[in-house]
Amino acid sequence: MFGFLTTTPNAEVAKVHPQAMPVILTTKNECDLWMSGDWEQVSKLQRPLPDNSLKIVASGEKEDPS
Repeated sequence: MFGFLTTTPNAEVAKVHPQAMPVILTTKNECDLWMSGDWEQVSKLQRPLPDNSLKIVASGEKEDPS
């Protein structure tokens, strides 16, 4: 089973997409909570990562090989 949840973007993502970013779980505890917690606990995971926690590794126009 997969889930995809978005939230407001942090500073890095806002440069690329100003409306939303995916929620990213970064610890085993967060993943365990996501799978078994109640909504009151789980809903607190719907937050952007802190600014400067992501690194842009590529930029520019996307070029798909033909």
